[in-house]
Amino acid sequence: MEYKDIPTKADVEQIAALRKPGCVSIYLPTGTTPAEADRARIELKNHLASAARALEELKVDKARIRAVHLEGERILDDRDFWRYQSRSLAVFLDGDLAETFRLPNRLGTSCEVADRFYVKPLLRALTFPQSALILALAGNSVRLLHITPDLPPERVDVPGMPRDVAAAVGLSSVSGRSPDGRVQGSEGQKVRMLEYVHAIDRALRPVLANSTEPLILASSEPLTGIFRGAAEHPRLVAETIAGNPEDKTDAELAAAARGVLDRLYASKVAALRQTYESRIAAGTALVDLSDIARAATFGAIESLVIDIERRVPGTVDEETGAISFGPDDAQGDYGVVDEIARRVLTSNAPVYALRGEDVPGGGAAAAAVRYPV
Repeated sequence: MEYKDIPTKADVEQIAALRKPGCVSIYLPTGTTPAEADRARIELKNHLASAARALEELKVDKARIRAVHLEGERILDDRDFWRYQSRSLAVFLDGDLAETFRLPNRLGTSCEVADRFYVKPLLRALTFPQSALILALAGNSVRLLHITPDLPPERVDVPGMPRDVAAAVGLSSVSGRSPDGRVQGSEGQKVRMLEYVHAIDRALRPVLANSTEPLILASSEPLTGIFRGAAEHPRLVAETIAGNPEDKTDAELAAAARGVLDRLYASKVAALRQTYESRIAAGTALVDLSDIARAATFGAIESLVIDIERRVPGTVDEETGAISFGPDDAQGDYGVVDEIARRVLTSNAPVYALRGEDVPGGGAAAAAVRYPV
């Protein structure tokens, strides 16, 4: 059993690519209190029982059903696992694979059994992970914090991180002038701060190399401008938590960072809508689900936006992309939008999971296409 928190793009792509009879996908809301965890365990137990019945109805091999049941029981019995939860839990079982993700997004409860995993709800966490790193940068101190939605911020140990400006440049102080006349006053302090920033940047790079989370800077001038001018981090957020971070506790910095994330995601949604609306008008984006399914089948989609809350029962033809809509209660039905998203993911195109009111065109999905199909 492998327990994970926020999934990476590679995690989602791996799960989306799996195809075999008897894939069980379970989503349920959880919480951080013991009472919430107990309710979630009971709900998971009920979902596992429902999944076992569905697997039997689909005539899945009995040995695979037993393996799914065993892995589910292991999750239920792991008390340490249930002590640490986020807002939602995703569980994927097929008798061979068994993975869980503790998600920062509040998701509804569902249990899906089909010949592939149900990945659409997982994409919300990938679109808006609600976690970030904070670099609290001051002349006399520097610290890196990791924040998630429900847990207190954690300090990240960064090997080689300088303690302060003076330590970074090997001096006891960076104020005044040295006896030989070399600059150590206000003009020299900026030079020393630049060396300090370079030392921080060198220490951070190995830590941030594999991170997919936003990096939020908390600092004041002139360090803000020096860091932004000298350090290149692709996930560095444009907005800064202003003021001396030494005057703020870790919890206060985390609260400020969550506000930064909210504004960052809101601006991304607005920009995405504007781009799509322009492309829809130009005929290079699709809103009809049948057209989108066909484009996904032939690898023509450049990017996809889906409604995280809307379910469209049915299947998509493997070769033509034609949709066969189905009833809500069809056993083994994986859903049209989820299958479209799965095909887009396997072609390495980005998929954005938004709330219904934010989807361009007002439908279940919208897709920017590379070429007409």
